[in-house]
Amino acid sequence: MQLSSLTIEIPLFAIIFIIQLSGTNQWKGLGTTPNLENIVIGRCYDYIETVNPSVGKKNCSAIWEAFKSAFISKDPCSVFPSDYEHYINLTLHDIPMNKSLFWENNKQLVHRFSDRGKRSMPLGDTLMGFLADNVIFCGAANHSGFDYNSCPTTSECEHNADESFWRLASVTYAKHSYGEIQIMLNGSTPEGGFPLPSFLADFEIPNFQKDKVSSINIWVMDEIDGMDVDSCGENSTAILESVLSRRGFSYKCYDNYR
Repeated sequence: MQLSSLTIEIPLFAIIFIIQLSGTNQWKGLGTTPNLENIVIGRCYDYIETVNPSVGKKNCSAIWEAFKSAFISKDPCSVFPSDYEHYINLTLHDIPMNKSLFWENNKQLVHRFSDRGKRSMPLGDTLMGFLADNVIFCGAANHSGFDYNSCPTTSECEHNADESFWRLASVTYAKHSYGEIQIMLNGSTPEGGFPLPSFLADFEIPNFQKDKVSSINIWVMDEIDGMDVDSCGENSTAILESVLSRRGFSYKCYDNYR
């Protein structure tokens, strides 16, 4: 009788546990990256000690708490850019003159070119972007932890933890960029190198500061053996050039800048 009772209790407990665990599995996106706290704090120390020591000392534990508190214990569709303001303030540092690099649809090439901030400093090579790059994060309104099962995509709800984070980070990065600015586009993207909408079009270019930006270089880079969809003065690149002209910025465009 004891063995029979035990075999009944274990499956029932397992079923209840599975139901509780999967209760928040309602979104299309992947869940929070495991060991997120260790990743963010570890990246923070890596950045200030080896990647870019010029930013000076930062309180990595406080940065983690500010990052986490922006979205933890909240409806994952009610996280707004303003929720990350404290995190941005704690991670903010100067971007070197002439080293800002904006991009669309060519992240791998951008970061190979930037060489972790040595040649240029795209958003992902600043402290605020470096800590959150390539990780997934969201909380849930009904418990105080992370949702490791699923997180909402932007197509499901606009004000999710990831989208709101990168919106504020993009605006901040654009406002603090100065000197000569570089924009790298993927000329082989079927839908065009300068997509609309996009972070570049909606949050970065509108926040370029005319008194800080001396000139802009557009680099239209085709993939090796890829299609030549976009070029300077053509298709979506022409739209970008028009946008910059209307905003009063001086620019030059280069096809496959070496």
